[in-house]
Amino acid sequence: MIIDSHQHVMLPTSIQIEKMKEAEVDKTILFTTTPHVEKATSASLKEITSEMQTLYHLLSGEYSPEERIKKMKGTILELKQAIAIAPNRFFGFGAVPLGLSEQDTSHWIEKYVIQNSFKGIGEFTPGSEIQIRQLETIMKAVTDYPNIPIWVHTFNPVSKEGIQILMELCMKYPSIPVIFGHMGGSNWMDVIAFAKQQNNVYLDLSASFTTLSIQSALIEVPEKCLFGSDAPFGEPLLTRQLIEYVSPSQTITDLVLGENIQKLLQL
Repeated sequence: MIIDSHQHVMLPTSIQIEKMKEAEVDKTILFTTTPHVEKATSASLKEITSEMQTLYHLLSGEYSPEERIKKMKGTILELKQAIAIAPNRFFGFGAVPLGLSEQDTSHWIEKYVIQNSFKGIGEFTPGSEIQIRQLETIMKAVTDYPNIPIWVHTFNPVSKEGIQILMELCMKYPSIPVIFGHMGGSNWMDVIAFAKQQNNVYLDLSASFTTLSIQSALIEVPEKCLFGSDAPFGEPLLTRQLIEYVSPSQTITDLVLGENIQKLLQL
């Protein structure tokens, strides 16, 4: 079974399904999304920037906590609606706000993740090292729910120092699976080396910094690598072809394209 372990909700959902068919992907794990870049009629900077403005405002802290939570609830509803259209094709990861108390975080996870039958938590896109440290509250709350992985964006704007903080949290909470989204970006060598020694760390291969990073990850930690396209920011077909092209063997290809995420999420 081929599973794209990281796509964002695209509207209409028929676009998402068509991309899955093109790439011969059986199932997709959907994440909430703030900007809908698929709405841009072209890939011009003007149109993409227009769609990305809301995300930029969120990352810069321009919204109040109440506004951020309201927007997040809206994206979770959008995710649920997309999954309901084709429940045989989709699983979901649920968004959780940073900055809540441990008790409020637990209540949120119960209501918006567990009760919605989502398979994990994320994507977190920390805009500062302070926000990365706030992930500890998420990890404390998740200890009540076995086998719930956390998906963290580790490319820009996350710095090398921020990745180091995340690594420290992974060591502090070794029972919680943590997916390093985009494999650390330009810090991919550090992240691969860390994944080799830390059992609870997994590597998302979407938005790779270089094809060499994917090739290295497949050689060093094939059982930790997860095929993800990050659609609509990436193309499922091209990402799958890249993995197949650089993979050392068919056995490793099978692990990365589906078997690893099936085992991690107990699908």
